[in-house]
Amino acid sequence: MLLALRTNQEQAAIPVDYLIVKWLHVLSATLLFGTGVGTAWYMLFASLSRDARAAAVVMRHGVRADWLFTASTIVLQPLTGWYLVERMQLPLSTPWLAWSIGLFALAVACWLPVVWLQLQLRDLAQQAVLHDQPLPPRYFRLLAVWTALGVPAALALLAVFFLMVAKPV
Repeated sequence: MLLALRTNQEQAAIPVDYLIVKWLHVLSATLLFGTGVGTAWYMLFASLSRDARAAAVVMRHGVRADWLFTASTIVLQPLTGWYLVERMQLPLSTPWLAWSIGLFALAVACWLPVVWLQLQLRDLAQQAVLHDQPLPPRYFRLLAVWTALGVPAALALLAVFFLMVAKPV
């Protein structure tokens, strides 16, 4: 048995375009967070293994995933979010929304240098493999900065998920 949360009349009042854009918004948020956490997990632990070959392969694929999923969702999130806010006629000054926008901006501000760092890490790992050498000390210095930027970005996105679902007053 299914529990009806809305009456048929209420369901009919929700425009299809709103539902499609909302679905895209939720899907892209899930891809953004899921891909970010997943690729970060594998990049970190491949790096900590100190196996240059493993790090080179994982970094190469992680960079691709970041461009494919993270970059596209970072663009899609504000576009779909803005559309939903406009359709709901919700003021941007609404506290949960203002906090969500600020936290999303923080996550993006952390992600931008992370992209450069990932490219550097990928190249250093590939060079180590090419020359049959261990990962250089610079690799681990960059990895520390990459981690220091990734943690607040992940926490900010977790907070955005909470705010979007709970919409606290």
